[in-house]
Amino acid sequence: MRLLLISNSTSAGQPYLQWPFEHIRAFLGGCAESVAFVPYAAVTFSYDEYEARVQAAFEPLGIAVRSVHRESDPARAIREAEAVVVGGGNTFALMKKMQEQGLVDAVRVAAGELGTPYIGWSAGSNVACPSIRTTNDMPIVEPSSFGAAGLIPFQINPHYLDAHPDGHAGETREQRIEEFLVANPEMYVVGLREGCLLRVEGERRELVGSRPMRIFRHGTAPREVNPGDSLDFLWA
Repeated sequence: MRLLLISNSTSAGQPYLQWPFEHIRAFLGGCAESVAFVPYAAVTFSYDEYEARVQAAFEPLGIAVRSVHRESDPARAIREAEAVVVGGGNTFALMKKMQEQGLVDAVRVAAGELGTPYIGWSAGSNVACPSIRTTNDMPIVEPSSFGAAGLIPFQINPHYLDAHPDGHAGETREQRIEEFLVANPEMYVVGLREGCLLRVEGERRELVGSRPMRIFRHGTAPREVNPGDSLDFLWA
C-alpha cells in the first residue's frame, strides 16, 4: 500500500500545494503520468475550478489531472487510475458524493488491494481512515454513513491545533477528540498538525514534517510522536 496523507494543502503566504510539493514529486515520481482526482469536497467553488487549481500545482511534475466529475463511470476511473488524489474541503460533502458514485469502495480496491498510490489532503486524508468521525467540518449534507475507505486502522484529525483562543468558551480540539475516544475506546486518533504528512510505503511508515503529531488513546495521556519515531504501534 502506498499512501501520502497530508494535513493541509496550503500554508500561510504560500501558493497552493507548495509546502508538500517535493513530497508529492518524490511519491509519484516515475510511477504516474496522470492521476484521477476527486474534487467533491469543493462547496463554494466548482469542480472545474478545483481540477484547474490542482492541475496548475501538478504542472511542473508533468502529470495530467483528470477529475472524476468528467467521467461517465467515476468508479471505473478510480479503479483503473495510475494514482488517486482526493482533495480537501468539506468532508461530509465529499463523502456523500463518493458514496453515491461508489467511490469509497473503488478507492478501497485501488489503494488497498491493487496498490495504487493514494494522495489525500485534509478531507482527503479523512477518507483513508476507518471513518470520517474525526473531521473538523460542519455536516452541511448527510452521507449515508460515516464509514470511509479504511486504508489505515486509525483516525486522523487534520489541521490539529493545540491552541485555545482567548475568549473562546467552547471545547478545545483535544477535548473533542477525547469525547470521540470515550465512544470509541479501541481507536487511536492522530492529531496531524499543519505542515506535516504521513507517508506509507508497504511496511515503511513515517511522519514527515518539522513538528510532532499528537497521539490520543482512551485511558492514556496524549503523547507526542516525532519524525523518525516508529509508527508501527498504530498498525499493531
